[in-house]
Amino acid sequence: MSAKCLSPRSLPCAPIYALLLCILLAGCRLRDNGDEKLVFAELVRTHLFVAPNGSDSNPGTRTEPLRTLARVAQVVAPGTTVHVAPGIYSGGVRTTIDGTPEARIVFQSTERWGARIVPQLDARQSAAWSNRGDYVDIIGFEIDGSQYQSGMKWLSGIYNGGSHNGVLGNRVHHIGNDVPCEPRGGAGIIADSYHKGVEVAVIGNEVYDIGPPGCARMDGIGIGTAASVRNNIVYRVSGAGIDLWHDASDVTVRGNTVVANGSGIVVGGGEFYHRNEPNDHTEVSNNIVFDNGHGIREHGAVGAHNRYVNNLVYQNARGDWDLSPQRQHTGTVSGPPQFVAYLLDTEPDFHLQPGSPAIGHGLPSHAAASGSADIGALPKVAKVAPE
Repeated sequence: MSAKCLSPRSLPCAPIYALLLCILLAGCRLRDNGDEKLVFAELVRTHLFVAPNGSDSNPGTRTEPLRTLARVAQVVAPGTTVHVAPGIYSGGVRTTIDGTPEARIVFQSTERWGARIVPQLDARQSAAWSNRGDYVDIIGFEIDGSQYQSGMKWLSGIYNGGSHNGVLGNRVHHIGNDVPCEPRGGAGIIADSYHKGVEVAVIGNEVYDIGPPGCARMDGIGIGTAASVRNNIVYRVSGAGIDLWHDASDVTVRGNTVVANGSGIVVGGGEFYHRNEPNDHTEVSNNIVFDNGHGIREHGAVGAHNRYVNNLVYQNARGDWDLSPQRQHTGTVSGPPQFVAYLLDTEPDFHLQPGSPAIGHGLPSHAAASGSADIGALPKVAKVAPE
């Protein structure tokens, strides 16, 4: 009879050490497969807690939480959910450990935007949070670059170089407002292909006040790979609100509100890292693109299958559309979106007023193939005060 250990990476090893490893790290389960004994590691989902009153010498339990994201990034494993309590935390976070499809690693603020990440003293990283792990979700944090102290200034809020990740429901603002307009650029949120990252979901984020005045190299959301960009609000960005470049292709840009940026939505490919192929099979639908320098435009290498469907595009100073020859946009709404409060020197209210042309004129989703959808990231109609 032979014996084999199947670790999470299916590496063979001596059975006694394999069994000990399974017990110590994840528990195990034995199967008798004919004349072979197979030892399978069982996933044990774990929870770690981080709080401002914690200590990095603590075990990371609910009653004895850790203090920093830097420390928790060293001890996470596949299947770990990290619960981060409201409070202020130092940025320059680097996460590199991979989850798996069945055991994602989740970093989550326990209160939406309650865990606030700010520049650290003598900063040595150009991103507030740099993630290169796969199957990782970053959920509900506030990334606030306004409280710069010393050292390197942030060029990016959340930089993602990994695959199959989610950047979900975060608020990212005041990134790179007083830096030189460098060719390398930056963004509030980046999904990059440089480290071969693919299939990234950037959903439900609010991104604003990014880049120095007039700098087209600083974007709100920068996408360089296959991704889904949905239900985000992006405003007051010196470059593009949403910019698809480098190896971007097969991107869904749907249901975003993109307002008062240097450009609205830019679709293209170029300065390639790995593909050397055009941006193709990208869909741009149900977006509000209003009061930007440019509206929706194509730039660089683009394929024949990109679609622009049911967007509200209006009052963009240098033109609402700039697409490749022979390209058509369909179902476009041309009219003011009628936000509840569009006061850009304060915090706008992007809810739609009753009667907005964005209501009921969107492309239906696959889940609701009948009827109509609304356009923009906040499709709910504002409440009308009783008389």
